[in-house]
Order: sequence, then structure tokens, then C-alpha cells
Amino acid sequence: MLTLDHLAVAGESLAEAVAHVEAALGVPMGPGGEHAHFGTHNQLIGLADGLYLEAISANPAVGALPYPRWFDLDRFAGAPRLSNWICRSDDLDADLALIEADAGKSVALSRGDLRWRMAVPDTGILPYDNRFPALIQWDVAVTPAEILPASGVALIRLEVAHPEAEALRKLVALEDPRVVFVSGASELRATFETPHGRRVLQ
Repeated sequence: MLTLDHLAVAGESLAEAVAHVEAALGVPMGPGGEHAHFGTHNQLIGLADGLYLEAISANPAVGALPYPRWFDLDRFAGAPRLSNWICRSDDLDADLALIEADAGKSVALSRGDLRWRMAVPDTGILPYDNRFPALIQWDVAVTPAEILPASGVALIRLEVAHPEAEALRKLVALEDPRVVFVSGASELRATFETPHGRRVLQ
């Protein structure tokens, strides 16, 4: 069984992604770091209930890579938006073997003291137009969600919309009442309780 871990907002630049999150939620994002393997960088904000949110983009200081970036960032264009949701696995290899879709291969990654493995398809594109969750296995005792400062923001609902929403739902071994699969055009939409009331991020 998977567990919701965090959400990702992508932008053509990190500044655009951060501004989109801060405008939507009304709270500032904190620092993040760089992901050398995939040539990306991020900023983070802690959410209630053991979750967090990251703003992420390709790092302009890094040139072309010999393989696609994760989160389909090589093809990202347009306004910043909620682009991916990430679920935690306690046994990534076992879970990948059970999923009847190309959810990716386990890639060992690190940033500072953090160590984790992420399932990344060879194309960088997750199933169902990136609406399938990216899968992560943390290889540290303390995850980012446990050390990020509290922001006063809590996820209320995550809508995963796709024309084949029911087929997608059956593939995702997740039981979380906050996560709802909706038939429609492919997009993610998250509703949060914030210090400024209920806000929507998409």
C-alpha cells in the first residue's frame, strides 16, 4: 500500500513556480536545493499531516542531459502548475513489479544528507499523461516533511483528473480519502486549508 508523500509544482523557472505557490496559498516557501542527477532545483514548504510541497524546475545552470529529466520537465512549457503527486513506498522494487504500467525504474538519488530512490520512466513521462504518481522510497530515518517548519497549510483534497480516471484509480494502490480520481481533462487540482482560508492550487 502506498502513502501520499508530497506534491510538485513545476515551472519554466523556479522563481515562476515559487511565485505560483505563494500567490495561491498566501504563505512563503522555504529553501530547497539542487538535484544533480536530473539537473533540477527546488524550494519546499511543509504541510500538515506529514506532507510537503515542492516547487521545481530545470536548473538553467545545468546543460543538456544524456537522459530525460524526471517529472517530464524537458517538455514543460507554459504557466507554472501543479504537475505531479508523489507517493511513498516501503518497498519500491516490489511495488513496481506489481504495477501493470511503466511507472519507471528505481533511481538512487541524494541531496545533502537526504537519500532516496525514485521510480523514473526512461522517457521521464509517467503513465496517464503524468497523472500516475511518481513513487519514492526514502532511505533516511527523517524525511523532509518531518523537518520542514510548519506553514499552517493542510491538504484537504487532491483531484486527479484524467479521461481514464477509473482505470488509473485501479492501478494506484492508495487508500487516502483526500485523493479523488475525476473523469475529465488531464490535470491536478489541490484544495488546502491555509491561514487565509481555503485556497485552491492547480
